[in-house]
Amino acid sequence: MRAIVWLVLLFAAAVVSAAFLGANDALVTVFWAPWRVDVSFNFFVLALVLTVAVVYVALHGISALIGLPRRAREWRLSKRERSAQQALRESLALFFGARYTRAHKAAQRAVTIQSETPELGTDAEFTMLAHLLAAGSMHRLQDKARRDEHLAQALAAAPPGLVTRPAEEGARLLAAEWALEDRDADRALELVAELSPGVARRTQALRLKLQAARLAQRPLDALPTARLLAKHQGFSQSAAIGLLRSLAVEALETARDADQLRRVWQQLDAADRRDAFVAARAATLMSRTGAFEEARGWLRPFWDQAAELPADERAELSRALVAALSGVGPDWLPRLEAAAAADPRDPHLAYALGRALAEMKLWGKARQQLERCVDDEQLAPAQRRAAWRSLAELAEREGDRDRVHACYRHLAEVE
Repeated sequence: MRAIVWLVLLFAAAVVSAAFLGANDALVTVFWAPWRVDVSFNFFVLALVLTVAVVYVALHGISALIGLPRRAREWRLSKRERSAQQALRESLALFFGARYTRAHKAAQRAVTIQSETPELGTDAEFTMLAHLLAAGSMHRLQDKARRDEHLAQALAAAPPGLVTRPAEEGARLLAAEWALEDRDADRALELVAELSPGVARRTQALRLKLQAARLAQRPLDALPTARLLAKHQGFSQSAAIGLLRSLAVEALETARDADQLRRVWQQLDAADRRDAFVAARAATLMSRTGAFEEARGWLRPFWDQAAELPADERAELSRALVAALSGVGPDWLPRLEAAAAADPRDPHLAYALGRALAEMKLWGKARQQLERCVDDEQLAPAQRRAAWRSLAELAEREGDRDRVHACYRHLAEVE
Protein backbone atom coordinates (compact mmCIF):
# COMPACT_ATOMS: atom_id res chain seq x y z
CA MET A 1 0.00 0.00 0.00
CA ARG A 2 2.81 2.36 0.87
CA ALA A 3 4.52 1.66 -2.46
CA ILE A 4 1.32 2.55 -4.31
CA VAL A 5 1.06 5.87 -2.46
CA TRP A 6 4.67 6.76 -3.31
CA LEU A 7 4.05 5.83 -6.94
CA VAL A 8 1.00 8.09 -7.09
CA LEU A 9 3.00 10.96 -5.52
CA LEU A 10 5.79 10.42 -8.03
CA PHE A 11 3.38 10.65 -10.95
CA ALA A 12 1.80 13.75 -9.43
CA ALA A 13 5.26 15.38 -9.10
CA ALA A 14 6.01 14.51 -12.71
CA VAL A 15 2.76 16.05 -13.91
CA VAL A 16 3.34 19.23 -11.89
CA SER A 17 6.93 19.51 -13.15
CA ALA A 18 5.85 19.06 -16.76
CA ALA A 19 3.07 21.61 -16.37
CA PHE A 20 5.10 24.39 -14.73
CA LEU A 21 8.70 23.77 -15.74
CA GLY A 22 8.36 22.48 -19.30
CA ALA A 23 7.78 25.87 -21.00
CA ASN A 24 9.48 28.16 -18.49
CA ASP A 25 11.68 30.73 -20.27
CA ALA A 26 12.58 32.73 -17.16
CA LEU A 27 16.19 33.49 -16.24
CA VAL A 28 17.94 33.96 -12.94
CA THR A 29 20.91 36.32 -12.87
CA VAL A 30 23.46 36.09 -10.12
CA PHE A 31 25.81 39.04 -9.65
CA TRP A 32 29.11 38.35 -7.87
CA ALA A 33 31.36 41.25 -8.80
CA PRO A 34 33.11 41.24 -11.14
CA TRP A 35 31.20 38.23 -12.46
CA ARG A 36 27.70 37.74 -13.66
CA VAL A 37 26.05 34.37 -14.13
CA ASP A 38 22.79 33.83 -16.02
CA VAL A 39 21.03 30.50 -15.51
CA SER A 40 17.58 29.26 -16.36
CA PHE A 41 14.97 29.29 -13.70
CA ASN A 42 14.53 25.54 -13.92
CA PHE A 43 18.24 24.97 -13.31
CA PHE A 44 18.16 27.43 -10.39
CA VAL A 45 15.24 25.58 -8.77
CA LEU A 46 16.96 22.20 -9.15
CA ALA A 47 20.25 23.60 -7.84
CA LEU A 48 18.47 25.15 -4.86
CA VAL A 49 16.71 21.89 -4.01
CA LEU A 50 19.96 19.93 -4.30
CA THR A 51 21.80 22.51 -2.17
CA VAL A 52 19.16 22.33 0.57
CA ALA A 53 19.30 18.51 0.47
CA VAL A 54 23.11 18.48 0.69
CA VAL A 55 23.08 20.95 3.61
CA TYR A 56 20.42 18.91 5.43
CA VAL A 57 22.35 15.67 4.99
CA ALA A 58 25.55 17.33 6.10
CA LEU A 59 23.98 18.82 9.22
CA HIS A 60 22.34 15.51 10.06
CA GLY A 61 25.65 13.70 9.66
CA ILE A 62 27.48 16.21 11.85
CA SER A 63 24.75 15.91 14.52
CA ALA A 64 25.01 12.11 14.43
CA LEU A 65 28.79 12.32 14.71
CA ILE A 66 28.61 14.69 17.68
CA GLY A 67 25.95 12.50 19.36
CA LEU A 68 27.97 9.30 19.08
CA PRO A 69 29.19 9.38 22.73
CA ARG A 70 25.66 9.97 24.00
CA ARG A 71 24.27 7.17 21.88
CA ALA A 72 26.99 4.84 23.04
CA ARG A 73 26.23 5.71 26.67
CA GLU A 74 22.52 5.10 26.09
CA TRP A 75 23.31 1.79 24.42
CA ARG A 76 25.43 0.68 27.35
CA LEU A 77 22.72 1.80 29.79
CA SER A 78 20.07 -0.06 27.79
CA LYS A 79 22.23 -3.18 27.77
CA ARG A 80 22.69 -3.07 31.55
CA GLU A 81 18.99 -2.45 32.05
CA ARG A 82 18.18 -5.45 29.88
CA SER A 83 20.65 -7.53 31.90
CA ALA A 84 19.01 -6.44 35.16
CA GLN A 85 15.53 -7.19 33.83
CA GLN A 86 16.69 -10.57 32.57
CA ALA A 87 18.17 -11.40 35.98
CA LEU A 88 14.90 -10.40 37.67
CA ARG A 89 12.83 -12.55 35.30
CA GLU A 90 15.23 -15.44 35.81
CA SER A 91 14.87 -15.07 39.58
CA LEU A 92 11.08 -15.11 39.29
CA ALA A 93 11.10 -18.22 37.09
CA LEU A 94 13.50 -20.02 39.43
CA PHE A 95 11.40 -19.04 42.45
CA PHE A 96 8.28 -20.56 40.91
CA GLY A 97 10.34 -23.58 39.98
CA ALA A 98 11.33 -24.07 43.65
CA ARG A 99 15.02 -23.37 42.90
CA TYR A 100 15.31 -20.98 45.79
CA THR A 101 19.09 -20.75 46.10
CA ARG A 102 19.46 -19.91 42.42
CA ALA A 103 16.51 -17.54 42.60
CA HIS A 104 18.21 -15.68 45.45
CA LYS A 105 21.46 -15.42 43.47
CA ALA A 106 19.64 -14.13 40.39
CA ALA A 107 17.81 -11.52 42.47
CA GLN A 108 21.09 -10.47 44.05
CA ARG A 109 22.63 -10.13 40.60
CA ALA A 110 19.76 -7.88 39.51
CA VAL A 111 20.26 -5.68 42.58
CA THR A 112 24.03 -5.54 41.96
CA ILE A 113 23.59 -4.48 38.34
CA GLN A 114 21.18 -1.75 39.41
CA SER A 115 23.43 -0.50 42.21
CA GLU A 116 26.41 -0.29 39.83
CA THR A 117 24.39 1.77 37.36
CA PRO A 118 23.43 5.14 38.87
CA GLU A 119 20.92 5.81 36.09
CA LEU A 120 18.90 2.74 37.15
CA GLY A 121 18.86 3.67 40.81
CA THR A 122 15.68 5.73 40.47
CA ASP A 123 13.56 2.65 39.72
CA ALA A 124 12.39 1.94 43.28
CA GLU A 125 9.88 -0.73 42.29
CA PHE A 126 12.59 -2.77 40.55
CA THR A 127 14.68 -2.68 43.72
CA MET A 128 11.73 -3.68 45.90
CA LEU A 129 10.72 -6.57 43.64
CA ALA A 130 14.27 -7.91 43.53
CA HIS A 131 14.59 -7.77 47.32
CA LEU A 132 11.16 -9.36 47.74
CA LEU A 133 12.15 -12.27 45.52
CA ALA A 134 15.36 -12.65 47.48
CA ALA A 135 13.43 -12.49 50.77
CA GLY A 136 10.89 -15.02 49.54
CA SER A 137 13.68 -17.40 48.54
CA MET A 138 15.31 -17.06 51.95
CA HIS A 139 11.95 -17.66 53.62
CA ARG A 140 11.57 -20.92 51.74
CA LEU A 141 15.06 -21.89 52.83
CA GLN A 142 14.20 -21.05 56.48
CA ASP A 143 16.91 -18.39 56.63
CA LYS A 144 14.89 -15.88 58.66
CA ALA A 145 17.77 -13.50 59.34
CA ARG A 146 18.57 -12.90 55.68
CA ARG A 147 14.88 -12.89 54.84
CA ASP A 148 14.24 -10.06 57.30
CA GLU A 149 17.29 -8.21 55.98
CA HIS A 150 16.01 -8.31 52.40
CA LEU A 151 12.52 -7.36 53.55
CA ALA A 152 13.88 -4.35 55.41
CA GLN A 153 15.84 -3.29 52.33
CA ALA A 154 12.72 -3.64 50.18
CA LEU A 155 10.69 -1.41 52.51
CA ALA A 156 13.58 1.05 52.77
CA ALA A 157 13.63 1.38 48.98
CA ALA A 158 10.00 2.57 48.95
CA PRO A 159 9.84 6.25 47.98
CA PRO A 160 8.49 8.54 50.70
CA GLY A 161 5.01 9.85 50.17
CA LEU A 162 1.40 9.42 51.15
CA VAL A 163 0.60 7.13 48.23
CA THR A 164 1.88 3.58 48.57
CA ARG A 165 2.93 1.58 45.55
CA PRO A 166 1.81 -1.98 44.78
CA ALA A 167 5.30 -3.33 45.51
CA GLU A 168 5.30 -1.75 48.97
CA GLU A 169 1.82 -3.07 49.70
CA GLY A 170 2.93 -6.52 48.58
CA ALA A 171 5.98 -6.34 50.85
CA ARG A 172 3.86 -5.57 53.91
CA LEU A 173 1.32 -8.30 53.11
CA LEU A 174 4.12 -10.82 52.59
CA ALA A 175 5.72 -9.79 55.87
CA ALA A 176 2.43 -10.44 57.69
CA GLU A 177 2.01 -13.79 55.93
CA TRP A 178 5.55 -14.86 56.86
CA ALA A 179 4.95 -13.83 60.47
CA LEU A 180 1.92 -16.12 60.52
CA GLU A 181 3.97 -18.98 59.14
CA ASP A 182 6.47 -18.31 61.94
CA ARG A 183 3.55 -18.60 64.42
CA ASP A 184 4.20 -15.03 65.56
CA ALA A 185 0.64 -13.80 65.92
CA ASP A 186 1.51 -10.52 67.66
CA ARG A 187 3.95 -9.56 64.92
CA ALA A 188 1.40 -10.44 62.23
CA LEU A 189 -1.29 -8.32 63.89
CA GLU A 190 1.17 -5.45 64.21
CA LEU A 191 2.05 -5.62 60.51
CA VAL A 192 -1.60 -5.82 59.46
CA ALA A 193 -2.37 -2.79 61.64
CA GLU A 194 0.32 -0.81 59.79
CA LEU A 195 -1.42 -1.30 56.44
CA SER A 196 -3.15 1.68 54.89
CA PRO A 197 -6.96 1.69 55.20
CA GLY A 198 -7.40 0.80 51.53
CA VAL A 199 -5.07 -2.20 51.69
CA ALA A 200 -6.45 -3.34 55.05
CA ARG A 201 -9.92 -3.78 53.49
CA ARG A 202 -8.68 -6.16 50.81
CA THR A 203 -9.63 -9.81 51.05
CA GLN A 204 -6.09 -11.07 51.52
CA ALA A 205 -5.41 -8.56 54.30
CA LEU A 206 -8.64 -9.56 56.04
CA ARG A 207 -7.71 -13.23 55.74
CA LEU A 208 -4.32 -12.54 57.32
CA LYS A 209 -5.92 -10.53 60.10
CA LEU A 210 -8.40 -13.33 60.77
CA GLN A 211 -5.67 -15.98 60.88
CA ALA A 212 -3.53 -13.83 63.18
CA ALA A 213 -6.42 -13.19 65.56
CA ARG A 214 -7.23 -16.89 65.72
CA LEU A 215 -3.58 -17.77 66.24
CA ALA A 216 -3.43 -15.24 69.08
CA GLN A 217 -6.58 -16.81 70.54
CA ARG A 218 -8.60 -13.61 70.27
CA PRO A 219 -11.92 -14.87 68.91
CA LEU A 220 -13.77 -11.65 69.79
CA ASP A 221 -11.33 -9.73 67.58
CA ALA A 222 -11.60 -12.34 64.84
CA LEU A 223 -15.41 -12.26 64.69
CA PRO A 224 -15.80 -8.79 63.04
CA THR A 225 -13.11 -9.67 60.50
CA ALA A 226 -14.75 -12.98 59.67
CA ARG A 227 -18.12 -11.28 59.33
CA LEU A 228 -16.62 -8.68 56.96
CA LEU A 229 -15.01 -11.45 54.90
CA ALA A 230 -18.33 -13.26 54.70
CA LYS A 231 -20.00 -10.03 53.58
CA HIS A 232 -17.42 -9.64 50.79
CA GLN A 233 -17.94 -13.31 49.84
CA GLY A 234 -14.50 -14.32 51.03
CA PHE A 235 -16.03 -17.68 52.02
CA SER A 236 -18.89 -19.78 50.82
CA GLN A 237 -22.11 -19.31 52.76
CA SER A 238 -21.86 -22.62 54.61
CA ALA A 239 -18.19 -22.06 55.46
CA ALA A 240 -18.95 -18.54 56.71
CA ILE A 241 -21.74 -19.81 58.98
CA GLY A 242 -19.50 -22.52 60.40
CA LEU A 243 -16.58 -20.14 60.93
CA LEU A 244 -18.66 -17.48 62.67
CA ARG A 245 -20.26 -20.14 64.86
CA SER A 246 -16.92 -21.67 65.86
CA LEU A 247 -15.44 -18.26 66.65
CA ALA A 248 -18.41 -17.34 68.81
CA VAL A 249 -18.11 -20.63 70.68
CA GLU A 250 -14.37 -20.10 71.14
CA ALA A 251 -15.06 -16.65 72.55
CA LEU A 252 -17.56 -18.09 75.02
CA GLU A 253 -15.15 -20.80 76.10
CA THR A 254 -12.53 -18.22 77.05
CA ALA A 255 -14.73 -17.17 80.00
CA ARG A 256 -13.62 -18.49 83.39
CA ASP A 257 -16.66 -17.56 85.47
CA ALA A 258 -20.26 -16.43 85.13
CA ASP A 259 -19.41 -12.71 85.01
CA GLN A 260 -16.92 -13.17 82.19
CA LEU A 261 -19.40 -15.35 80.34
CA ARG A 262 -22.08 -12.66 80.62
CA ARG A 263 -19.68 -10.02 79.28
CA VAL A 264 -18.67 -12.20 76.34
CA TRP A 265 -22.32 -12.98 75.59
CA GLN A 266 -23.16 -9.28 75.51
CA GLN A 267 -20.17 -8.53 73.28
CA LEU A 268 -21.31 -11.02 70.67
CA ASP A 269 -23.16 -9.67 67.67
CA ALA A 270 -26.94 -9.99 67.69
CA ALA A 271 -26.68 -12.41 64.76
CA ASP A 272 -24.42 -14.67 66.82
CA ARG A 273 -26.80 -14.63 69.78
CA ARG A 274 -29.59 -15.72 67.43
CA ASP A 275 -27.61 -18.82 66.44
CA ALA A 276 -29.06 -21.86 68.21
CA PHE A 277 -25.69 -23.62 68.44
CA VAL A 278 -24.02 -20.57 69.98
CA ALA A 279 -26.86 -20.02 72.44
CA ALA A 280 -26.86 -23.71 73.39
CA ARG A 281 -23.14 -23.65 74.09
CA ALA A 282 -23.45 -20.45 76.11
CA ALA A 283 -26.28 -21.94 78.16
CA THR A 284 -24.30 -25.13 78.78
CA LEU A 285 -21.30 -23.14 80.01
CA MET A 286 -23.51 -20.96 82.18
CA SER A 287 -25.11 -24.08 83.68
CA ARG A 288 -21.68 -25.28 84.75
CA THR A 289 -21.33 -22.12 86.83
CA GLY A 290 -24.62 -22.85 88.61
CA ALA A 291 -26.64 -20.03 87.00
CA PHE A 292 -29.35 -22.37 85.69
CA GLU A 293 -32.12 -19.78 85.52
CA GLU A 294 -30.02 -17.43 83.40
CA ALA A 295 -28.99 -20.30 81.15
CA ARG A 296 -32.65 -21.19 80.56
CA GLY A 297 -33.35 -17.53 79.86
CA TRP A 298 -30.87 -17.62 76.96
CA LEU A 299 -32.59 -20.73 75.59
CA ARG A 300 -36.19 -19.57 76.04
CA PRO A 301 -36.52 -17.64 72.70
CA PHE A 302 -35.47 -20.75 70.77
CA TRP A 303 -37.84 -23.09 72.60
CA ASP A 304 -40.74 -20.74 71.88
CA GLN A 305 -40.28 -21.60 68.20
CA ALA A 306 -38.67 -25.05 68.53
CA ALA A 307 -41.08 -26.63 66.04
CA GLU A 308 -39.75 -24.39 63.26
CA LEU A 309 -36.07 -25.17 63.87
CA PRO A 310 -34.04 -27.82 61.99
CA ALA A 311 -33.50 -31.17 63.67
CA ASP A 312 -29.81 -30.60 64.42
CA GLU A 313 -30.57 -27.32 66.19
CA ARG A 314 -33.33 -28.94 68.23
CA ALA A 315 -30.91 -31.69 69.28
CA GLU A 316 -28.34 -29.13 70.45
CA LEU A 317 -30.97 -27.10 72.30
CA SER A 318 -32.25 -30.25 74.00
CA ARG A 319 -28.80 -31.11 75.34
CA ALA A 320 -28.30 -27.54 76.56
CA LEU A 321 -31.71 -27.46 78.27
CA VAL A 322 -31.15 -30.76 80.03
CA ALA A 323 -27.92 -29.36 81.45
CA ALA A 324 -29.85 -26.35 82.78
CA LEU A 325 -32.92 -28.16 84.18
CA SER A 326 -31.99 -27.79 87.82
CA GLY A 327 -34.75 -25.76 89.46
CA VAL A 328 -36.91 -25.59 86.34
CA GLY A 329 -40.41 -24.34 86.97
CA PRO A 330 -43.81 -25.35 85.56
CA ASP A 331 -43.75 -22.38 83.20
CA TRP A 332 -41.51 -24.45 80.90
CA LEU A 333 -43.95 -27.37 80.71
CA PRO A 334 -46.38 -25.92 78.07
CA ARG A 335 -43.43 -24.84 75.95
CA LEU A 336 -41.81 -28.29 75.99
CA GLU A 337 -45.08 -30.17 75.49
CA ALA A 338 -45.95 -28.01 72.49
CA ALA A 339 -42.54 -28.67 70.92
CA ALA A 340 -42.82 -32.44 71.51
CA ALA A 341 -46.38 -32.51 70.14
CA ALA A 342 -45.31 -30.65 67.00
CA ASP A 343 -42.86 -33.43 66.12
CA PRO A 344 -43.66 -36.62 68.08
CA ARG A 345 -40.95 -38.59 66.23
CA ASP A 346 -38.10 -36.37 67.41
CA PRO A 347 -36.34 -38.27 70.24
CA HIS A 348 -34.43 -35.19 71.38
CA LEU A 349 -37.62 -33.30 72.16
CA ALA A 350 -39.05 -36.32 73.99
CA TYR A 351 -35.81 -36.71 75.93
CA ALA A 352 -35.78 -33.04 76.99
CA LEU A 353 -39.45 -33.21 77.99
CA GLY A 354 -38.94 -36.44 79.96
CA ARG A 355 -35.97 -35.05 81.87
CA ALA A 356 -37.89 -31.84 82.60
CA LEU A 357 -40.90 -33.83 83.86
CA ALA A 358 -38.60 -35.87 86.08
CA GLU A 359 -37.10 -32.68 87.46
CA MET A 360 -40.63 -31.44 88.22
CA LYS A 361 -41.33 -34.81 89.94
CA LEU A 362 -44.04 -35.79 87.45
CA TRP A 363 -42.84 -39.38 87.46
CA GLY A 364 -45.49 -41.02 85.34
CA LYS A 365 -45.32 -38.59 82.46
CA ALA A 366 -41.54 -38.54 82.65
CA ARG A 367 -41.39 -42.34 82.29
CA GLN A 368 -43.65 -42.24 79.21
CA GLN A 369 -41.45 -39.71 77.43
CA LEU A 370 -38.18 -41.38 78.35
CA GLU A 371 -39.37 -44.82 77.31
CA ARG A 372 -40.31 -43.36 73.90
CA CYS A 373 -36.78 -42.25 73.15
CA VAL A 374 -34.49 -44.43 75.22
CA ASP A 375 -33.91 -46.97 72.42
CA ASP A 376 -33.74 -44.43 69.60
CA GLU A 377 -30.26 -44.44 68.06
CA GLN A 378 -30.66 -40.84 66.95
CA LEU A 379 -29.81 -39.91 70.52
CA ALA A 380 -26.16 -39.76 71.45
CA PRO A 381 -24.95 -42.66 73.63
CA ALA A 382 -24.45 -40.30 76.57
CA GLN A 383 -28.08 -39.16 76.32
CA ARG A 384 -29.39 -42.70 76.06
CA ARG A 385 -27.37 -43.72 79.13
CA ALA A 386 -28.71 -40.69 81.00
CA ALA A 387 -32.26 -41.67 79.97
CA TRP A 388 -31.78 -45.22 81.25
CA ARG A 389 -30.31 -43.85 84.46
CA SER A 390 -33.35 -41.61 84.94
CA LEU A 391 -35.66 -44.57 84.32
CA ALA A 392 -33.70 -46.58 86.88
CA GLU A 393 -34.08 -43.80 89.44
CA LEU A 394 -37.82 -43.62 88.76
CA ALA A 395 -38.13 -47.38 89.19
CA GLU A 396 -36.12 -47.20 92.41
CA ARG A 397 -38.49 -44.57 93.78
CA GLU A 398 -41.36 -46.96 93.09
CA GLY A 399 -39.49 -49.84 94.69
CA ASP A 400 -39.47 -51.96 91.51
CA ARG A 401 -36.10 -53.74 91.90
CA ASP A 402 -36.49 -55.84 88.77
CA ARG A 403 -37.03 -52.78 86.61
CA VAL A 404 -34.07 -51.05 88.26
CA HIS A 405 -31.80 -53.97 87.40
CA ALA A 406 -33.16 -54.11 83.85
CA CYS A 407 -32.56 -50.35 83.34
CA TYR A 408 -28.99 -50.59 84.57
CA ARG A 409 -28.39 -53.63 82.36
CA HIS A 410 -29.62 -51.70 79.32
CA LEU A 411 -27.50 -48.75 80.39
CA ALA A 412 -24.38 -50.93 80.41
CA GLU A 413 -25.20 -52.25 76.93
CA VAL A 414 -25.35 -48.79 75.36
CA GLU A 415 -22.26 -48.14 73.21
